[in-house]
Amino acid sequence: MRSPNRTRASAWHSPLVRDSSLVWLASGIVGVSFGAVTVAGGLPVWVPVVMSLVVYAGSAQFSAVGVLLAGGGPLAAVATGLLLNTRTAAFSLAVAEIIGRGRLARLAGAHLVTDETVAFALAQPDPARRRTAFWVSGLGLFAVWNTGVLAGALAGSALGDTARYGLDAAFPAVLVALVLPTLRTDRAVRRSALLGAALALAVTPAVPAGVPVLLALGGLVLHGYGMKGAAV
Repeated sequence: MRSPNRTRASAWHSPLVRDSSLVWLASGIVGVSFGAVTVAGGLPVWVPVVMSLVVYAGSAQFSAVGVLLAGGGPLAAVATGLLLNTRTAAFSLAVAEIIGRGRLARLAGAHLVTDETVAFALAQPDPARRRTAFWVSGLGLFAVWNTGVLAGALAGSALGDTARYGLDAAFPAVLVALVLPTLRTDRAVRRSALLGAALALAVTPAVPAGVPVLLALGGLVLHGYGMKGAAV
């Protein structure tokens, strides 16, 4: 006979896995696109595969490969990837206590910090559920992303121009679905999101791809101001 605690856990685990699976699916599709684009551009199969295992940062990986395929050197590619991935430093602070206190847990958890895993974790109402959400969504996302990259790399140029399939729209669509509930219920978050979006749109014509996302973090300043005002 199942205990009440186990029944309650199962009741919220199922929606978590269901919602995570949508992100996993989008991740796999974009991973296939990344692997195929990289190999079709002339790089060997091992490049996207190893990069996905070691770096594991979708937008940074696309940007770094774009630099390489455009004729840039390895240092320029690395610098671009690091710049675009600096946002995860803020994410790591947000989930530092959620990941766990052990050295191994922190090392593995830091590697799994992404926009999606942080969003799933922080959406939960208590620390235990946040930790579970982080690891369930994070491990699944890592596995599916790397599987998709390997499949795309092996397919190589057989897929042709991956942009015509609209694969690049899968991730943004899922992220919008994830943040909509919070935007509807939290006025401070909504103001910050609008400011961040305005900043990103304003600089998009003038800066490299990926940089507008970093500048959109400026919207957090408005969120902090709103929180101070509410406290007063």
